[in-house]
Amino acid sequence: MSDRIRRMLYEVICVLIGNLIVSFGVTFFILPSNILSGGTAGIAVALQPIFHIPPTIVINVLTIGLFVLGSLCLGKAFFFKTVLSAIVYPVFISLLNIFFSDLTITHNQLLASIYAGVCTGIGLGLVYRVDGSTGGMDIPPLVIHKFTRLPLSLLVMCFDGATVLLGAVVYGIEASMIGLVSVFVCGQVINKVLIFGSEASKTLFIISPKWKEIRDVINHELDRGATLVPAIGGYSNEERMMVMTVVKQKQFNSLQRLITNIDPQAFFVVNDANEVAGAGFTLSKRYRDRNMEKEFSE
Repeated sequence: MSDRIRRMLYEVICVLIGNLIVSFGVTFFILPSNILSGGTAGIAVALQPIFHIPPTIVINVLTIGLFVLGSLCLGKAFFFKTVLSAIVYPVFISLLNIFFSDLTITHNQLLASIYAGVCTGIGLGLVYRVDGSTGGMDIPPLVIHKFTRLPLSLLVMCFDGATVLLGAVVYGIEASMIGLVSVFVCGQVINKVLIFGSEASKTLFIISPKWKEIRDVINHELDRGATLVPAIGGYSNEERMMVMTVVKQKQFNSLQRLITNIDPQAFFVVNDANEVAGAGFTLSKRYRDRNMEKEFSE
């Protein structure tokens, strides 16, 4: 099986499973407990008493308009994945209602809101991982993310949160507050799903007169790369070299100990690296081997 076919199957499976999980959250948590949520339906319900436009018209206009916008800005692959979502999502909703019509998981609105956010976040995260969409109000965050690179989970929370706040006009402040819990949980879970599989890493900025020894330790003891950054002391005006490196989480304690052994007075700043791509981190073995073969052939 070629890599292209394997990738297509992976993307289709992610879209199918993602829509199934979203359908599960809607069927068993959002609808039974009347949880305010984002999306075109939420906007339609919120605007109906203000402009007196039938919700179905608002939903249809928004859905078609956003679909055209997404297709123009996000390409053909987005088009086909969104069409797939548009087909399977209502099918999953119908099947779950048919086979589990008598199943009630919780009557607690707060619990329902939390687990609705978890299910929706997992489902949307899986679809977003393959550059897909479930349609509707998922599209504006994807378009903005493409051109601004703002975190997708944050954009989803902003759009869904604004929709839920609109719903407060009809359902009241308390219902809106419960809906915002679901929106917040959904955004956090989307972020976790999007970075799932990326190994936790640390970024270190190290300043020491013994930077050569520290660089060599990073290269040879930990088998990691290092970047040398010229720096000037803000107080002393002395030129010095700063070492920047990224290490895996499990290597951090070892590096900290090695730095202290070389220079107990070394100054270093540590940040969490949410996502790291490149050789030694997320590149597949096949990709690395292919690059190595290319280098040797040249």
